[in-house]
Amino acid sequence: MNSRLPAESAPEPTSVFLSLRTVQANRSLILSAVLAIAAGGFVPSTASFAAPQHASKAAQKKAATPPSVTPSAEPGGPPVLAAKAWLVMDYDSGQVLASENADEPLPPASLTKMMTSFLVEQSIRTGKLKQDDLVSVSENAWCRGSGTESCMYLPLNSQAKVIDILRGIIVQSGNDASKAIAEHIAGTEDNFATLMNAEAKRLGMTQTHFVNATGLPDPAHKASARDLAVLARAIIRDSADFYPIYAEREFTFNKIKQGNRNALLYTDPTVDGLKTGHTQEAGYCLVTSSKRNGMRLITVILNANSMQARADQTRALLSWGFSRFEKATPIQPDAQVALAKVSFGKADTVPAVLGAPWTITVPKGQKLETAAQLNADLEAPVAKGAVIGKVVATSGGKPVAEAPLVAQADVERAGFLLRAWQHLLRLFGK
Repeated sequence: MNSRLPAESAPEPTSVFLSLRTVQANRSLILSAVLAIAAGGFVPSTASFAAPQHASKAAQKKAATPPSVTPSAEPGGPPVLAAKAWLVMDYDSGQVLASENADEPLPPASLTKMMTSFLVEQSIRTGKLKQDDLVSVSENAWCRGSGTESCMYLPLNSQAKVIDILRGIIVQSGNDASKAIAEHIAGTEDNFATLMNAEAKRLGMTQTHFVNATGLPDPAHKASARDLAVLARAIIRDSADFYPIYAEREFTFNKIKQGNRNALLYTDPTVDGLKTGHTQEAGYCLVTSSKRNGMRLITVILNANSMQARADQTRALLSWGFSRFEKATPIQPDAQVALAKVSFGKADTVPAVLGAPWTITVPKGQKLETAAQLNADLEAPVAKGAVIGKVVATSGGKPVAEAPLVAQADVERAGFLLRAWQHLLRLFGK
């Protein structure tokens, strides 16, 4: 069987014949060249031919393509990525550690399906859907298997369980699965898009507008890197029962096994989600989450130029984030942060404490200082757990993070005589 080089690697015919004419006197060399051409493996060599060689168009294009990742010019800075927009976020705090064009609305391609799957997951959680409910496949939802779109390959007019549909959306990125569940939940895909936009607004996704459940191109269908990180954070936080599906490497339905397109699931055991996307307009996109040593990071890549590029860029962001940052606990949960003054109460003060454990992500080795800011004119009654101020963490005089302070105990309102006495004291400035 003749072996053939890939089309992008094959020599251009004009360069071959030009080279052959320069060596007409060397019959043995011509014979070797002809045999090589017949075998599909001939590549002109500058060592053998005097005529200049011409690189193939593919080679020229490859040479002109900039690297997908380059080191930062600033010591300790994030890598420079050849993507239109990108972001790395700390999951626990929602703090953005580094980004580029994070708020630019861009085509999200199949990253859209994170919202589709999230709505399905929340519908199951609230009881609106059951995992075993059957979803019908309409002609509109049916994927004809043209090879131009990703499909779960649900048969026309068939039915599938909601949990299988969910896996088809997440693992196989099925357009048919997304359309079918959209119609099942909202009647039409347009109605489902309305639900998607309402949920996006609730989550604070300010630069996002959905037109469909799949991410197929539409001029009005946009999302920003920051918004997609917010959505990923919501999925991890609010869909804990279903989040392991985002780490599944393959799913078989209708006797067709398909693999997850997230390459990092196969190479990095700390990566457990979330979603890939690609259209010609959107380029290659990837939202990823990784947890190492108790710290979880979320990354977003939009409009990379290849599958390899989006994977390499994600690896670079994760490597930078985990090596550069660490978790810090400025104040222990049971520590009294300050004493808040209370007017007209049976007690004059109430201890102010953290309402919940407080950890923040900071550059390694960074020193933190904290200061309490309490509500002025706090009056009884004060309920235990009521927010009465906040504590702000700073580094080098710059705010880094803040957390609410709450009352550690109830403070009952004083009786009439005690309140009158306190009024008099206040009147005379005592």
